[in-house]
Amino acid sequence: MDWLIVAVAGYALGSIPFGLLLALAAGKGDIRRVGSGNIGATNVLRTGSKGLAAGVLLLDLGKGFFAVWLASRLFPGTEAVAALATVLGHCFPVWLGFKGGKGVATTAGVCFALAWPIGLAYAVLWVGMLAIVRISSLAGMSAAVAAPIAAVLIGRVDLLPVLAVIAVLVLVLHRANIARLRAGTEPRVGRSR
Repeated sequence: MDWLIVAVAGYALGSIPFGLLLALAAGKGDIRRVGSGNIGATNVLRTGSKGLAAGVLLLDLGKGFFAVWLASRLFPGTEAVAALATVLGHCFPVWLGFKGGKGVATTAGVCFALAWPIGLAYAVLWVGMLAIVRISSLAGMSAAVAAPIAAVLIGRVDLLPVLAVIAVLVLVLHRANIARLRAGTEPRVGRSR
């Protein structure tokens, strides 16, 4: 029963579409009609507002962290369930016809809450790759793949299954980006799509 409560709560928290809500509140319109149509921070950045995109990034990261942290306090041992449910909620929110974000920022928050060294490895690789290649999708996918590897390296093999599932989910949701990367047409941050 604890797992079910955590799963439902995690999904509900994860499904809050901060990108859509903040863009509407800022008068930017429906973010789903801009750029890639995604509700994440990278697409919000395409509205021209760096501050708004940073806010979405922090809120999406925060909901991932908070869901897992809360589960650890109220239902110890259900953190992995909270992690997966929250990322699923972000990627497939019922309120938006199951069309949400790609899970990169929310996964960062989840990683920090599960084990801060994993979160740190995730963040360093994500930001480092983004600074070097200026391709948001590649940076996000690299960080997601690095998370289960980091879990093994720090001896948290118990977190390997959930982080591996999340990494696969992030990769699957980026399949169009992968195709554009292979074709050399994936847009870089700061450039017009």
